[in-house]
Amino acid sequence: MVRHFIKPGVTGWAQINGCRGETKEVSQMEERIRKDIWYLENWSFMLDVEILIKTVAVTIRGDKKAY
Repeated sequence: MVRHFIKPGVTGWAQINGCRGETKEVSQMEERIRKDIWYLENWSFMLDVEILIKTVAVTIRGDKKAY
């Protein structure tokens, strides 16, 4: 339930680390939840800046896992 303390946004730690899109297996959801909880426990302004920078980089570079 702690995962629900995070407000949804355009991007996030899990998304820039490959956990995005549909989750067809329980293990995929578990990995996404682990990354969301890690973000919540390690949040800082600089971490948010890093996420934004990586989001822009992935958007420009492209990603095979992106839709």
